[in-house]
Amino acid sequence: MSDLKISNLYKRYGSVEILKDVNLDIQSGEFVVFVGPSGCGKSTLLRCISGLETISSGELEIDGRVVNDVAPSKRGIAMVFQSYALYPHMNVFDNMAYSLKLQGLPKEEIKTKVNAAADKLQLTKYLERLPKALSGGQRQRVAIGRAIVRDPKVFLFDEPLSNLDAALRVQMRMEIARLKETLPNTTMVYVTHDQVEAMTMADRIVVLKDGVVQQVGTPMELYEKPQSLFVAGFIGSPKMNFLSGQYADKFGAHTVGVRSEHLDIVPDGVWNGKVIYSENLGSDSYIYVDVGSDEPVIVRQNGKATFHAGDTLAFSPRGDLFHRFDAQGRPLAH
Repeated sequence: MSDLKISNLYKRYGSVEILKDVNLDIQSGEFVVFVGPSGCGKSTLLRCISGLETISSGELEIDGRVVNDVAPSKRGIAMVFQSYALYPHMNVFDNMAYSLKLQGLPKEEIKTKVNAAADKLQLTKYLERLPKALSGGQRQRVAIGRAIVRDPKVFLFDEPLSNLDAALRVQMRMEIARLKETLPNTTMVYVTHDQVEAMTMADRIVVLKDGVVQQVGTPMELYEKPQSLFVAGFIGSPKMNFLSGQYADKFGAHTVGVRSEHLDIVPDGVWNGKVIYSENLGSDSYIYVDVGSDEPVIVRQNGKATFHAGDTLAFSPRGDLFHRFDAQGRPLAH
């Protein structure tokens, strides 16, 4: 078991509070992703869990044991960083075996553990290679393998895919998802700024802003039932369209939010404006419409866009697929 419990956690640097009253219960075997804008405290929270940062106040428990003052190496945690941090003069086998050698484990046991991890990550044929002979994705797999061999209770990932190109990120997302299936009792906590990583990989997402947890839920809970204007605008790509003032008055709200795929192009639409730009992505298109608000409204259309800059476009939310918010950014019931 590898339950993780965070209670009333604060992190301060002098008088500056970085994390404020964080409370989280992460169940054994869960894959939890921390997201939020730059500087929101997500990496600091991960480092507090690892022990690389001290907790100013509050408690951190792993398997029911308070570990606030336990050394990082004694917490049963393995961390995978954005930088691979591989030893350039060691081959893949020795990089993965290094921590086990420091523990003084027998050679045969080390070999067994490294080979098992290499098999999970499809690295067996690369064990004799130096890091410089590997691709970025292969190096990241070695960094993950180095963590696996330690048989940790909790995996911590700090933006591990941000150095990879788009195609490699997709591949590594699949690799990590497969890894999770082979380690069903291992808890994984993952920090990213990438919407797609969070939505596709997480069992639950924790959204942070200014060191405060804004909402915790499954990807679809956050996407479909955001509990604040901030979460509504942060989760999803492209981000939710927001209209305020006269554009929201007829909905009895301070602000109305609607996602691009929930807007229907109709002749007598609630809103209308001039097309300023279209993005054709093949399977679908995004049409940017100036309705007179602060930002253009993005309307999704299946297939190739049939509207061009300068065209007039009218559209409405589909059914009740829109969100109403009050002046404080709190959701209003339909």
